[in-house]
Amino acid sequence: MNHPRLLLPVLFAATLVVASAADRGFVSLFNGRDLSGWKVPAGDNGHWKVLDGVIDYDARSEATGDKNLWSEKSYKDFVLRLDWRIKETTGLYPVPTVLPDGTHKKGPDGKDIITPTPNADSGIYLRGSSKAQLNIWCWPIGSGEVYGYRMDQKMPPAVRAGVTPKVRADKPVGEWNTFEITLKGDRLTVVLNGKTVIENAQLPGVPEQGPLALQHHGGFKDGKYSPASSLVQFRNIAIREL
Repeated sequence: MNHPRLLLPVLFAATLVVASAADRGFVSLFNGRDLSGWKVPAGDNGHWKVLDGVIDYDARSEATGDKNLWSEKSYKDFVLRLDWRIKETTGLYPVPTVLPDGTHKKGPDGKDIITPTPNADSGIYLRGSSKAQLNIWCWPIGSGEVYGYRMDQKMPPAVRAGVTPKVRADKPVGEWNTFEITLKGDRLTVVLNGKTVIENAQLPGVPEQGPLALQHHGGFKDGKYSPASSLVQFRNIAIREL
């Protein structure tokens, strides 16, 4: 006769083995206590901080130069996992309608069709490059796109289409999302919440190696946030070098 109570420890142990195998080779980039391993912008004055076990940012960095939070270490080829969430939107932002090929839908006047949309904005810089940045935002196209490449009209059409999300996989504002980002050579794949939004996209000219960054965007002035400011949080950041 089977005894369910006796089987529970065995099942639990098996689960731990599977989880350990799945995470083997990943190194944590955030200890949940402080910003060890990250370069806080000089003069930031506490706006990048750890709050309740997550990296919290309020888009108010007082740094006079670069306001992004950079990793101390540089990386070449890797798989990066992290959770992120937008805490709240900061106003209406003029959002274009992005087509599957990465271009913008035009109106009869030949100009971009713009829709004022509640938004907040941040992202992940790859290999030290602001051009190779994965967007985190509220645009209908969804997070995970590589704006710097999509908007570069000097890039081949296949490149611009490749860095445009194939599906919007974002959860509602306030909820946690999970990225799995694979960069090998100049090829990028992005999985958001279990859905592949970018697959084997080419990033011509991307640096061979460089640090990661959590992006500052927007800011606070005259008592209010500018639209698309980065009111964001991050947690469970881990990387496996390839």
